[in-house]
Amino acid sequence: MKAAVIVFPGSNCDRDMAVALTAAGADVTMVWHKDSTLPNVDLVAVPGGFSFGDYLRCGAIAAKSPICKALVNHVERGGFALGVCNGFQVLTETGLLPGALMRNAGLKFVCKTSPLRVVTSNSAFTNGHNAGDIVAYPIAHHDGNYTIDANGMAALKGDDRIAFSYEDNPNGSVEDIAGILSENRRVLGMMPHPERAVDLGHGGTDGQALFRGLIGAFVQA
Repeated sequence: MKAAVIVFPGSNCDRDMAVALTAAGADVTMVWHKDSTLPNVDLVAVPGGFSFGDYLRCGAIAAKSPICKALVNHVERGGFALGVCNGFQVLTETGLLPGALMRNAGLKFVCKTSPLRVVTSNSAFTNGHNAGDIVAYPIAHHDGNYTIDANGMAALKGDDRIAFSYEDNPNGSVEDIAGILSENRRVLGMMPHPERAVDLGHGGTDGQALFRGLIGAFVQA
């Protein structure tokens, strides 16, 4: 599998994402936000951090970068995308995912390891799990409170598009949502960081299953 990791001013998890994808077997290219085209890749990863200092609104400025037009075109052509933390915010700002990420309910930055429930295994991103599995990923965000209107929530539930939920909701997200899938199931946005849970030296390896499953889905295809 070939993957591209987008780098914005303020990204701080781009190298972590590249390392996690490479360790799982992907051929990774780093792409600067001012580039207007993407290489020929299967997956585009939008990493966590504080793109453009989170000015205006988290992910809003990044979503207007030239590379994000190429990202949208990539998905529309049948490509896959993964957005983590600030990357999830960017994906909602581009319209690739529904809903919005608001300020945490407690109005404080939250940084800890959080237990998550895998809600669906029916995606390239979650096929390495069984629905109901519990994993532990680090979280580190100030604006992770996912919100969506009633019709949007009904669509997420009806289409089995809630990928992960919090066991102990740290930010007030509606229905404890930690990650969601797009209608075509080729885009995953999530606030927790699987790329920070792939090495025992970092405290845990639960994130490996997501990356191995993702790479495996392309190998089998």
